[in-house]
Parts: sequence; C-alpha cells; structure tokens
Amino acid sequence: MSEAYPRTSIDIFIEILQSDGGSRCAGITAASLALADAGVPLKEIVAACAVCKIDGKVALDPSDIEDKQGDADLPIAFMPKSGVITLLQMDGSLTEEEFNQALDIGIAACRKISETQVEALKRKYIWVKEQAEEKHEPQKVTD
Repeated sequence: MSEAYPRTSIDIFIEILQSDGGSRCAGITAASLALADAGVPLKEIVAACAVCKIDGKVALDPSDIEDKQGDADLPIAFMPKSGVITLLQMDGSLTEEEFNQALDIGIAACRKISETQVEALKRKYIWVKEQAEEKHEPQKVTD
C-alpha cells in the first residue's frame, strides 16, 4: 500500500549469519512480518517456503544439500487471503503432475506459516497491552 507513503522508500536489510537453505523464503517471511509489526499498512502478510524434488519425490523445505543435489527447486511466496502468488520460480524440471503437487504443498505450507505470523503479531500486542495495563493499575496504599 505504497500510496500511504508517497515519495518514500522503505529499506529492509536481512543479514543471514548461517544458512542451510531457505534463506530467501525465510527473508521474505521475516520482512513481511517486520513491516506489519512496524505498523506499515499492508494488503496482507506474505509467507514463503520452498518445495523441491529429491530422489524422485516432492518435499517441503529442502536443506541446502537437498536443494543442490535435488532435481528441482520451487520457491513460493503467497498471500493467503487473496490467494495471490507473489513469487514463483522453478529451477530444474518437474512433470506437470509434480509441479501441481509441489505448488499445492507449497501453498498449504504458506497458509500455515501465515497463521503463525498472525499469531506471533497477536501474542506481541497482547503482551504490549498487558504491560500497559500493569503500569496503569492503581497502587494499593498500605499503612
């Protein structure tokens, strides 16, 4: 919703200290959550994950070795409320059936990740509310 911030840019820097695969998807997921947490208006939160094909089987969340040794890699970023895919890239080759299976698995995982993102935001703001209420409770006067 860039119209809320005309002539503005928002830079997001992500530093990966150690990675065993999934850095881009984790970065997309974390950046979306950070923007929401910072109060930047968003149409909705983006969640991302990767699906791969390794040893002839479609699998979710490949490690770095599985990604490099696998037959295919399919990172997906998804907005679950609107059903919009914001990133879809395939390296390697999948049959049409494998592609559809990978896409279904990835979208289901993104939906689950999105639920976790929303719950994390809710927990944070419940905690903030509780802290504010504790500070504003009347003090008991004792003799």
